[in-house]
Amino acid sequence: MNKPLSFAIGSILVSVLVLALKSLAYWLTGSIALYSDALESIVNIVTAVVALLAVHISAKPADANHPFGHHKIEYFSAVLEGVMIIIAALLIVREAYAGFLHPRELAVVPEGLLVNGVASCINAAWAWVLITRGRRVRSPALVADGRHLLTDVISSVGILLGLVLALLMKWQFLDPALALMVAATILWSGWGVLRESAGGLLDEAVPEATLSGIRRTIADHAAGALEAHDIRTRHAGRMTFIEFHLVVPGQMTVSEAHRICDRLEAALRADDEDRHVTIHVEPEDKAKHTGIVVV
Repeated sequence: MNKPLSFAIGSILVSVLVLALKSLAYWLTGSIALYSDALESIVNIVTAVVALLAVHISAKPADANHPFGHHKIEYFSAVLEGVMIIIAALLIVREAYAGFLHPRELAVVPEGLLVNGVASCINAAWAWVLITRGRRVRSPALVADGRHLLTDVISSVGILLGLVLALLMKWQFLDPALALMVAATILWSGWGVLRESAGGLLDEAVPEATLSGIRRTIADHAAGALEAHDIRTRHAGRMTFIEFHLVVPGQMTVSEAHRICDRLEAALRADDEDRHVTIHVEPEDKAKHTGIVVV
């Protein structure tokens, strides 16, 4: 089993455990804010399952119908996660509104707050694992899942602090107000996930720092060629696609040009093995004198 898949399975197990703990906390206190926290954990389970499916499909090799692989499925997963996050926020808003209309006294049950705190600590640890490992293996689905969990942790901490204040000051209105705070935080998280996923689906270019490294690698390993221009890049999950035109002397044989291309491909993949390189060879009269001048 590959690492992204094992992390995706781990997310499901962690989300189920956290949902059980937060549901217990809600049952002990009757707090709308803790109800909203538990509701978000249900979304965590759904998104974790979606991430698992996306990671599994993205690992499939290229085939006749998908010659560039299945990596973009992770962006669709992240989009669905963003939509689920927003739906959860709207459900929380509904419950908070009902809480304002019909306020109810909170039960002073420290055990309920403690149980919710333990669940938040578990979420925080797993969010850190997902974000760090997801970035390492370049999995948009795992990173999106981790960022969602981190948002959950931040809102949970705010809820716990607010509920302590509400119990001490007897401010019943603070319970639904905290639920609204959770909803606003979740909405912001959902928007961030959707925005980043859209960039991947629209073939957004690699960051400028990465592009500079690609240009340096081409300049350092294109000896024998004259120029490289029209460099284009895009991301698809963990894969990076690189395309450019390579200008060679008109008298150079096909075999010699092919050897330069092989050397360039090997050098670019040495920096990152998850790269797909396409090079279009052109004669010197096609030089634009605007790209990477090799000699």
